[in-house]
Amino acid sequence: MPLIPLKPVLDAARAHGYAQGAFNVNAVCQAKAAIEVHEMFRSPAILQGADLANAFMGGRADFANGTIEDKIRGAANIGAAVRRFAEASPVPVVLHLDHGHDLKSVIAAIDGGYTSVMIDGSALPFEENKELTREVVRYAHARGVSVEGELGVLAGVEDDVSSLTSTYTDPLAAVEFIRDTKVDALAISYGTMHGPAKGKDVKLRREIPTAIRECLLHAGIECALVSHGSSTVPAHLVEEINRLGGSVAGAHGIPVAELTAAIPAGISKINVDTDIRLAVTRNLRELFRSRPELMRSASVGAVGELIEQQPAQVDPRAFLPPIYPTVMRGEVPDEDVAAVVAAIEAGVKEAVGSLVVTFGSVGRAPLVERAGLAEMAERYEAAGL
Repeated sequence: MPLIPLKPVLDAARAHGYAQGAFNVNAVCQAKAAIEVHEMFRSPAILQGADLANAFMGGRADFANGTIEDKIRGAANIGAAVRRFAEASPVPVVLHLDHGHDLKSVIAAIDGGYTSVMIDGSALPFEENKELTREVVRYAHARGVSVEGELGVLAGVEDDVSSLTSTYTDPLAAVEFIRDTKVDALAISYGTMHGPAKGKDVKLRREIPTAIRECLLHAGIECALVSHGSSTVPAHLVEEINRLGGSVAGAHGIPVAELTAAIPAGISKINVDTDIRLAVTRNLRELFRSRPELMRSASVGAVGELIEQQPAQVDPRAFLPPIYPTVMRGEVPDEDVAAVVAAIEAGVKEAVGSLVVTFGSVGRAPLVERAGLAEMAERYEAAGL
């Protein structure tokens, strides 16, 4: 079926009391694996491409310095792949831009086939954040595309999103922000953190989403609440990476019990990236350790060399530029590349599958209304959104 916007997926999650995982992908094979595991569990699927991930998918290995041209190419690459997989899938699939920072990046994503976008103005003063977010909402809703905003600042590092400290979301400010911008979803700060080093025994301030939800109900406003920086960072993955020659220290995630307790408090979308990075990195290290002849492979040997040279690295994007045609277009020219792709896909399925179960979206695909972009654009216009 065609890709759908985010709003119908989150409407179902809110109505039925579960959370929808949203999983970041950085290669065609990762997108394929993520959709396949959602199909296995009959779950709706939200695939996310971060703003800089679009630059990486556009062929920019140093994606932190990606240009708008890189992002345009990358959005088209991942958009075409996800659209192709979604059309053959029985479950609803959303392609969502994670941490877009300006209207140009949002337009690049939408033109490339994204059906939902996040605009992150959280580092701006409140009124400027509202102004930027409202500008994106006007552009996106006219095309049937859902919009997620952000209010409050998460500590930690993810791509070019970085802060040393957190600023918790003010529930009353959140209601004003949602009312004035007309966003479909709002990412809030309530104790989660970006990156793999979240600290031990994190306790989430569930009273924040609870208060926002109650205030929204009182005001008669609908909006889904989103938990960013929510990777669980499984300890066994870190331990296995280190046994396989890695050197990962200080990696701790959000306890699973804290995340599941946040769902009845009002969280409907939970973003996960690091768990996938860890599972894929472990699998790649394991592959080259178990098959040392791949280090001499003309097609993937350079991937193994990059893994060996960066023991502390857990972001697979640092290892994959030698097989860029595979990353960007899904090309698998030989058995060695096929082995690398299989390792990547298995890592994605391991990380994503466990969280689909944890967050409660198993079997929920039939609950989601299959509303396309044109229909959603008409609804947004009729509602003055």
